[in-house]
Amino acid sequence: MKQNIYRSAALVTVFSTIEKTLSFFYRVVLSRILGAEGLGIYQICLSVFAVFLTAASSGIPVTVSRLMAKNGAAGDIRGKNSAVTAGVVATLVFTVPIAVILFFSKGLLGLLFADDRCENIFLLLLPGLVLTSIYSVMRGSFWGNKQFLPYSVIELLEDSVMVVLGCVLVFGVTDPVLGAQRATLAVLISYIFSFAVSLFWYFKKGGRFSNPKRQLKPLFSASVPITAMRTSTSVINSAVAVLLPVLLMNAYGLTNSEAISLYGVAIGMSVPILFIPSSLIGSISVVVAPELSENYYSKKTERVKFDVEKSVKAAIFIATLLIPVLFVLGDEIGEFLYSNQMSGEIVQRCSFILLPMCLSMITTTILNSMNCEKRTLVYYFFGAAAMLVSIFALTRFIGVYSYLIGLSLSFVITAVLNLLLLRKKCEGIKFIKYTLHSLIVIVAACAFGIMLDGIISAYVSPIFQIIICAPACLAFTAAFLYCLEMFTMRPFKKLISKS
Repeated sequence: MKQNIYRSAALVTVFSTIEKTLSFFYRVVLSRILGAEGLGIYQICLSVFAVFLTAASSGIPVTVSRLMAKNGAAGDIRGKNSAVTAGVVATLVFTVPIAVILFFSKGLLGLLFADDRCENIFLLLLPGLVLTSIYSVMRGSFWGNKQFLPYSVIELLEDSVMVVLGCVLVFGVTDPVLGAQRATLAVLISYIFSFAVSLFWYFKKGGRFSNPKRQLKPLFSASVPITAMRTSTSVINSAVAVLLPVLLMNAYGLTNSEAISLYGVAIGMSVPILFIPSSLIGSISVVVAPELSENYYSKKTERVKFDVEKSVKAAIFIATLLIPVLFVLGDEIGEFLYSNQMSGEIVQRCSFILLPMCLSMITTTILNSMNCEKRTLVYYFFGAAAMLVSIFALTRFIGVYSYLIGLSLSFVITAVLNLLLLRKKCEGIKFIKYTLHSLIVIVAACAFGIMLDGIISAYVSPIFQIIICAPACLAFTAAFLYCLEMFTMRPFKKLISKS
């Protein structure tokens, strides 16, 4: 069983890494062909679409997965099919009316977009709201059935279709609006692809649609808090995008362009680097959540306790490995990626956010798998409130760092509250000693990295500082963890061993 979890987590991580790398290079291609104007139109349309998509289906995949695990633990195959059907019905009830209203309401689109050139492009993407919402349900069914290979392959192929088709369609285009339109068409076709392939695979593997009546209530009860949390995140991020530049202008007398540039450095450059662990945590979550739900509803208390401890410690382990690298090499990474000193400075100073961030993400997933969605939603709002207070109160003193401090507070609050609740739900779980030892390792690894970087910085360029110091910091950290018996090679041996 553990061997399957290790393999599945590695599989999802590898595919996810390839997918994100592909998307990164595609964004570079679009920026060069479409230019800033075309890319801006394209991004605005996708951003507005993402809000509707988040509201429509963001909580449904994980809920479908959990309900399938619950019914699977009871041996109820009809219940598993009913959960999938309930997910499809729920997402259609929301997306179809919204799509129709938006399609026939020019006035509403005028409120959504300040630039009317975005309206027709957004309408082109609108059918994808229905299709990709249904695909999100199929994605949840893959998780619930522990079919991680099909899920990973379809995700990668969807991205590949978008990238290949997008490059072909926009090649040679000189008009930015036409380029944005064609890039959006590629996105729609990729949605059609994943919708069709996921339905084909679902039915091929014996999945069926059945009466959803008895699964609708638990589906809505569990998915609404998750959807509310993720939709609120999108709304809050949009509000911060408007609020923070205004506060910076008022506090420091900056022009609108200067304030937006500062915001762009923090949010567009530094935060994505700090959120690198989210992909790894996401891979662990996808694999662990169905297993944890099944054990929880089967009342396998010891197994649940084991899953929770291992997941929490895995999140701490990831943060422990990466914090020293970002703390030591933040400046060099910012300079290498963006030729921007401030972005690297932010990464370096805020690298310690990774520990509460990783803990917050993994514990939220664990608690949602244990039917605690409403509690995690309340904890999220506590953290979000702290972030907004930080922005309002601290921007005039520390500038754009008020957002980073607020983000840190948000993760600390949700992580602490989640862990306290986990200790009540799973009595006897142990993670405090592991956390304290990890903090010692982080401090030691940072000191080692600073000394090494100080020695070689006078002789090599920033890129070679990264090439030399990053592996050295990782090796030092892993060796220290191994010496403290916080890290073993058993998972890797199981990963490469024959089944």
